[in-house]
Amino acid sequence: MPRLLSSAMALRRDPRMLKLPPYLSLVCIAVGFAWLLLLPLENYSRRTYISENALLPGQVHTYFGGSEQNIFRAYRREVDLLENKDNHQYDQYTRIREDEFQELTVCRYRINDRIEIFLKEVGVKVGRQNYTYHYAGNEHSGENIYGILQAPRGDATEAIVLVAAWKTVKDEINRNGVTLALTLARYFKRWSLWSKDIIIVIPPDSKAGTQAWVDAYHDAHDPAYVAPLPLKSGALQGALALDYAVDHRFEALHIIYDGTNGQLPNLDLINSMVNIAGGQMGVHTAIQGIESHSNNYQDRLHTILRGMMRQSLGLATGPHSSFIPYHVDAITLQPYGEGWHDEMTLGRIVEGTFRSLNNLLEHLHQSFFFYLLMHRDRFVSIGTYLPSAMLLAANFSIMAIFLWVKSGQASEAKVQTLSKSKASDSQETTRVISATLERDLFLPISVVTTCQALSVIPLFTFNNISSSIYEANLPLQILSPTFAIFTLASVILPWLISHLLSLYKATAQQFQLIKSFSLLFLGMSLATLATLNFSLAFLVGMLATPFTFVRTSSNRALRLGLAGLLTSIAPPVLVYSISQVLGIPILDILEGASFGWNVWGMYTSIVVWCVWWPSWVLGMVNVVGSPVA
Repeated sequence: MPRLLSSAMALRRDPRMLKLPPYLSLVCIAVGFAWLLLLPLENYSRRTYISENALLPGQVHTYFGGSEQNIFRAYRREVDLLENKDNHQYDQYTRIREDEFQELTVCRYRINDRIEIFLKEVGVKVGRQNYTYHYAGNEHSGENIYGILQAPRGDATEAIVLVAAWKTVKDEINRNGVTLALTLARYFKRWSLWSKDIIIVIPPDSKAGTQAWVDAYHDAHDPAYVAPLPLKSGALQGALALDYAVDHRFEALHIIYDGTNGQLPNLDLINSMVNIAGGQMGVHTAIQGIESHSNNYQDRLHTILRGMMRQSLGLATGPHSSFIPYHVDAITLQPYGEGWHDEMTLGRIVEGTFRSLNNLLEHLHQSFFFYLLMHRDRFVSIGTYLPSAMLLAANFSIMAIFLWVKSGQASEAKVQTLSKSKASDSQETTRVISATLERDLFLPISVVTTCQALSVIPLFTFNNISSSIYEANLPLQILSPTFAIFTLASVILPWLISHLLSLYKATAQQFQLIKSFSLLFLGMSLATLATLNFSLAFLVGMLATPFTFVRTSSNRALRLGLAGLLTSIAPPVLVYSISQVLGIPILDILEGASFGWNVWGMYTSIVVWCVWWPSWVLGMVNVVGSPVA
C-alpha cells in the first residue's frame, strides 16, 4: 500500500498529466453529443405503458352521442352569434320602435353573459374572474368564466378541469371547443357516477386567461392584477384542454403536452389518451406537430429535437401549460386534417379520459415526469438521456480544475531561471519542475463578479421595461433600438474589460483564473439545470463549448478569428440571427419573452442573461486580452 500511494503521488506530479484534461473535455463533448444521437435506437428507448392501474383507460363504455349531437348543434348556433362580441364592454345599438317612434338603446349580451346563462341552465355554480397583465408596454386583460359541477359521490376534495378557451393557440375562434365543453357540461350533469368535481373553465384566450385562473385557484396570484376566485373546489387531479377550431370532420388528434419551463405532465396521462383515442375510438394521435410519423430513426430523432427545442424555449404551448407548474397533469387536444371523425368522437374521448381520471385514488405519481417522447408509443427516460447533458457540463468543470492547477505552476521560463540559480544543488534541480506559484485571486474574482453583476442589467431591462414603457406612454417600438444598443454594448464590453486589464498589467495566471472561475460557474449551473430542464441545459452547453478551448494568443490573426467565432454565438447576436432565419421581427421575440416572464414565470431569460451571457463575455476577454509576460 505505501508503494502504491507513492506511485500515485508521483503520477500526480507528472507534468504529462496536465496534457490530458483538454483531450478529456473534447471526449466529453463528443460523447455527450453522440449520446443524444443514439437515443432513437431501439436499445436506448422503451415502449410506453400504463403504470397506474386504477386509470383503466379504454375499459368503460362511453355513452356520449346520439341526441347529444342535437344539443351540440343548438349550442353551436348560440356560439356563432357571439363571434364578434367581446368580454370587456356591452355592444350597444339604437333602434326605433315602429309603434311609438321612440328611440331605444338595447344592450346585447357579452360573451360571458351568454355562457353564464348556458351553464346556470345546466345546473352548475358559476364564477367569474377579471385579470390584467402588463408586458412590453402592452396591457392584456380579460375575464374568465367557469362552472363547478359538484360530484354526486364526492365531498368536494378533488376536481378535474375541462378548459375550452375562446381563442385557440393560433388565435382563432374556438367554436367547436367551447360548444363541446358546454355540451359535455350538460351531459356530465346527468350522470351520478362522478366522485370528483368537474370544473368547466372558459377563458378568453389560451395565453393569459388560464394562467390567471390557475394562479388564483392556488392563491399564488397578485391581487393588484388578478382577482381571486369566488368559487373553488378541491385539489386538481388533472386537466384537459380543447383546441378545436376546425369546422369540418377531422382525421387525427394532436396531443400537446409541453409545459412552461420545459415541465411535462405525468406520462400516464399521455399514454391513457393514446390508449383511449387509438385503442377504443380508432383515432390516430400525433405529438410535436409531426402528422406523418413512420417510426424510423429519422422521424424519431426529428421528434426528439422538436420536443427539446420547445422545452428549451420554456414557452407555454397551450392552455394546459399553466397547470403543470402546480403539479397538475394536463394536456391539450387539437384535431387536425380532414377525415371522418366528428365532435361526437372527440366528446367520447373526453368522456373516457374523465372516467379514467375519476377512478384515481391518489394523484398521478407512479410514471415518469422526466422523459423524451420520440413516438406516441416510445420514450426515453431521464436515466438514459441525462448523461448527455451532464457530460457537457463536466467538460467545463474539468477545464476549470485544469486551469486552476495550471495557474499555480511556474511557467517554463521561470523553471529554467530557477534551475540555473540552483544548479549547484542537483536535488533542487529535480524538484524545480513542480515549483508552485502563489495565486493572485483578487483581480480574477473581481472581474468575474463584475460580469455576473452586469448580467442583471439585460435581465431587468428586457423583462421589466414593460412597466416603464406603459407608465411613460412610450411606443412599443422602443424595444428594438434598446436591444440593438445592448447588442453593440455587448460586443464592445469584452474589449473594454481587456483594455482595463492591460492597464492593470494582468498576468497570464490571472487570465487563467478568470477563465477557470467562469467555466466552473458555467459547469455547475448547467449540471443543476439539466435536472430541471434537460433541453435548455443541453442547448446552452453545446453553444458554449467553444469557451472551453479559447485562450489568449500573441498571434493577431488567430485572436481576431477566435473573436469573430465567439461574436457569432453571442446571445444577442444569435437572437438577431434566429429572427432573420425564421422571419420573425425582433420586436415580436422581445415581446414574447416579456410576456413569458411577466405572465408565465418563464426562467429562460435568467439562463440566457445570467449564465450564458457572462460566460461569453469572459470567454471573449480571454481571447482579446493581452497578458503581461
